[in-house]
Amino acid sequence: MLKVAKLVVGQIQENTYVVYNEVNKALVIDPGDDADRIIAWIKENGWEPEAILITHTHFDHVLAVDSVRDEFGIEVYVHEIESETFQTPNRNMQPSTVVVNRPADHLWSELGEYTVGSFTFDIALIPGHSPGHVVYTFKEDGFVICGDTVFNGSIGRTDTPGGDLQTLLVGIARDILTLPGDFVLFPGHGGPTTVSQEIQSN
Repeated sequence: MLKVAKLVVGQIQENTYVVYNEVNKALVIDPGDDADRIIAWIKENGWEPEAILITHTHFDHVLAVDSVRDEFGIEVYVHEIESETFQTPNRNMQPSTVVVNRPADHLWSELGEYTVGSFTFDIALIPGHSPGHVVYTFKEDGFVICGDTVFNGSIGRTDTPGGDLQTLLVGIARDILTLPGDFVLFPGHGGPTTVSQEIQSN
């Protein structure tokens, strides 16, 4: 049974997640800022990271990528649509300096089921908040790391570069709201929710 831990980081209060199993193998998802805190948190809990997964490349989700991957010697995965904005300032809402110095190690090009290290999950592409935004669904354990697509009671901004409201709504309806109602949604900001709760109240 997988577990999910959250650390809130940075000025925009982004959620950095660690998904880990019974032997403490782990995936780090969206290490957004405060790299020293993230690294200390991982070490204090005894997790053994196997990879970094990125939902999308807005700066508040990637600021700590280089420090975390170097500290643990792990590789980074991002959708190919956002391979360029992963490093390019301003195009991914970054400050004026480049904050990710090296490209991602792996680019998602196909959707569906993947296995990385000890973990198997499904990838769905849900643009609208950003062009290459993906969500990671862990079907056997009933949860989704959904980034900035759906929040508890709201959805991601669409006034960002590459954003589009209708595109986002279509993707949410197709790939999130069709999941079982008890699936837990872990968003990029704020607290968790469930599919059924968002169908009823969002």
